[in-house]
Amino acid sequence: MAHETIQLAEYAAALKYEDIPPAVVQRAKDCIADTVAVVLFGYDLPWSRIVVDYAKRNGAGGRSRILGAGDVPVHAPTAALANGAMAHAFEMDNLTQPNSGCHPGATAFTAALALAQERGLSGRETIAATVAGFETMIRIGRATKHSNERRGFHAPGTTGPLGAAVACGRLMQFDAERMTNAIGIAASTAGGLLEFARSGTGAMVKRLHLGRAAEGGLLAASLAADGFTGPKSAIEGQAGFLKVLCNEYDEGELTRDLGRDYVTMSILLKRFPAHITAHTPVQAIEELKEAHGFTGTDVASISIAGEERVARVNNIPAPADLMMAQYSVPFCVALALYRDALDPQAFTDAAVRDPDIRSLASRVAITVDPNPSGALASTVTVTLKDGRTLSRRVEHFKGTPGNPLSPDELRDKFLRTTRKYREAEMTRLYARLQNLENEPDLAFVSAEFS
Repeated sequence: MAHETIQLAEYAAALKYEDIPPAVVQRAKDCIADTVAVVLFGYDLPWSRIVVDYAKRNGAGGRSRILGAGDVPVHAPTAALANGAMAHAFEMDNLTQPNSGCHPGATAFTAALALAQERGLSGRETIAATVAGFETMIRIGRATKHSNERRGFHAPGTTGPLGAAVACGRLMQFDAERMTNAIGIAASTAGGLLEFARSGTGAMVKRLHLGRAAEGGLLAASLAADGFTGPKSAIEGQAGFLKVLCNEYDEGELTRDLGRDYVTMSILLKRFPAHITAHTPVQAIEELKEAHGFTGTDVASISIAGEERVARVNNIPAPADLMMAQYSVPFCVALALYRDALDPQAFTDAAVRDPDIRSLASRVAITVDPNPSGALASTVTVTLKDGRTLSRRVEHFKGTPGNPLSPDELRDKFLRTTRKYREAEMTRLYARLQNLENEPDLAFVSAEFS
């Protein structure tokens, strides 16, 4: 028996900051800064405030912070819950390519941040712990072959507790045995259903899945620290994570090139506040607009050929609310022809009700590409009212590992996303996050804007 759960735990427990290549450290810091920005943006949204109010009522008295709430100390689990939910509050948080079903920053980092603030741990320790969580979680996500979503689970709600548990276990300096128990416990906290996408109602729960993942991972590590046990074959066992939650899986992905190939480098950063499946078609629209100078009023219809999931899950021509609109590829493509899709302020309830956007969204047809060359690739064909037909294919949208954001673009997204706060403070916060390995603790992540 391969004992992959134990191998992952041994690796994560032994990982040191000094072992991590500089490029991996930088990708982790970019992910961390991106996550802080999207949490701050998410704070004022109605669904976030419900979670924040719950966390304040039930978690008061700790040393961790809910970002955006100012100087309100709470216990680490409730900070992880709130920050994790806020990170995913507006479809702007980071994930991976190839798609592992993981949202690294919203789950593993928010849990690590809460624990690091509670215990006064350093930026260097937090980076090492976060990378340990990423390396474990992304491998597990790849092993699922994303078939947990085909089964009806919301993937980051299932993988998130595992990454969060490992990150927290690494901050607690677990040995391999305790780390194995943390993973075993976390696997039993995995969950999150996709019914919100099927029914078109109740999409607030989508945000909660990631907060619960961060909270669940911190719970798992905290219990393991005190000797609580979990199954040592929690991932690969006959009634374990992969076999129970997935229609198909590849156990080889769990430990393939472990310690040599850093899957943290697969993290991508979003430019548009939309579901990941919308990014290649929206970028294609942006490129066609720039090249040919047309607007939404010039468009007769749009056709998109993409992966099967886009046609099955994200083909929502008439979304009922803003949350479902961000999940809808037709809506996001239509919005990009009437508003600035790079600006999160463009995605509003008024945009969902806009008759021009809704009319164009109803004229977007999505089909399955019979010859896909990439999981997120799409071909967009725009038919204009003057009879012209324009087409563009995008395989690696801006922000993916194959087409990464430049340092200036990363900083621009951070400042654009946090512009409701004072620019000088946000500029200073971004600089400190990009120098995180030299910070003695993470108290500054809230002190800058309290």
